[in-house]
Amino acid sequence: ILDGRVKTLHPAVYGGILAVRHDPQHMAVLQKQGIAPIDMIVCNLYPFEATLARPGSGHQDIIENIDIGGPTMVRAAAKNYHDVAIVTDPGQYAEVIEELRAQEGALTLATRERLAGAAFARTAAYDSAIGGYFTSRTGTEELPARLTLQFARKLPLRYGENPHQKAAFYVEPASNYPSVSTARALHGKELSFNNILDLDSALNLVREFSDPAAVVIKHNNPCGAAVAATLEEAFRKAYEGDPLSAYGGVLGFNREVDEATARQITEPNRFIECIIAPGFSKEAFQLLTTRPSWKKSVRLLETGPLERDGAARALDYRRVDGGLLVQSRDLPADDFANLKVVTRRQPAAAELADLRFAWLVCKHVKSNAIVLAKNGMVVGVGAGQMSRVDSVHMAVRKAGERSRGSAMASDAFFPFRDNIDEAAAAGVTAVVQPGGSMRDQDSIQACDEHEMAMVLTGIRHFRH
Repeated sequence: ILDGRVKTLHPAVYGGILAVRHDPQHMAVLQKQGIAPIDMIVCNLYPFEATLARPGSGHQDIIENIDIGGPTMVRAAAKNYHDVAIVTDPGQYAEVIEELRAQEGALTLATRERLAGAAFARTAAYDSAIGGYFTSRTGTEELPARLTLQFARKLPLRYGENPHQKAAFYVEPASNYPSVSTARALHGKELSFNNILDLDSALNLVREFSDPAAVVIKHNNPCGAAVAATLEEAFRKAYEGDPLSAYGGVLGFNREVDEATARQITEPNRFIECIIAPGFSKEAFQLLTTRPSWKKSVRLLETGPLERDGAARALDYRRVDGGLLVQSRDLPADDFANLKVVTRRQPAAAELADLRFAWLVCKHVKSNAIVLAKNGMVVGVGAGQMSRVDSVHMAVRKAGERSRGSAMASDAFFPFRDNIDEAAAAGVTAVVQPGGSMRDQDSIQACDEHEMAMVLTGIRHFRH
């Protein structure tokens, strides 16, 4: 009735599911009511998650794909697992059929209990997706009082960060924005745990840029990045930023990889683990997958057109023992909108462009983070040092002579002027930082003494 909204909600159905077989009173009621016991329920719920993830789905279509009778039936069967088997996933069919044949039409209690657990997990995930949808529509609580997350296993992984750790890749079923989770694997070996982390970092960094951009990621840090008029030039500059570290790295692009770029990537003595991009031209795909030394191993992932704010409503989660830290994402934004020049010398136009570029890259480097950039490319990175001045030393050492005339970005304020003095000695001419230190004036004075330009954004970008 009601256009199919009510089909199975009836005692004749639920009596047969919930009756306890060894209870004489239950069985007497079934006999009196003419209800047959039901031994197995096979139920696939309305595709709410798929409808939600499908571009263009309207609110009413989404609402009509909220299953009512299905979850009720699933929960009833799972509750009575001693007598009833509940099958909720086509992936279970083969093993259930095999056991039915082996056990002469029966399933063991252990199997029924395991299926019941999977059934309750399925309905919990289903309701979580529905609750998340309504919460996102109302927007009343960005950080809700109670948080329920649901993910589906997409890939079993050979191991985790290290070979002795077990791992799998889980994705949000309703996610539809371009990401590692939704990317299409076009070629290559299976992804590793570390590959997925690096691919995610690469994609998040190239999203920052509107011009053709290329990045090289190693151990979840950018070791090279560049923007240019063409993707080929952007890759060449990104790779030359630190060719030693780039070996065995992960590449990210914000444009379709064309033939010219692929020729650069496949030059002799270069080895790349993975490449993620909006797409690959036919010629580029042919080049990347037929190079003798890596044709079977290089992993190519296609995302489709990238969006800068596709994940704007998503939250960022960090696991700690016994809990979860939740925050809004550090999304692409125009941190230069309220830029403040605090030195006597204004940055020149070319310096300002490099400052902006270095700042965007620095946001994606592990703190304490320092990035040196020159002519739209990274020339030095200092990552993950406990002392900020040590990150300056590292970036300067990586840059070598290229530090002369470069722009420097820092993800947080300078606690002491020694950072500026070290940068000046290496030839850095302009600096961008958030500001906010009680000793900001010391750093500003150091810049003035060295005739450097300094700008403040007022925005910090720690990355732990």
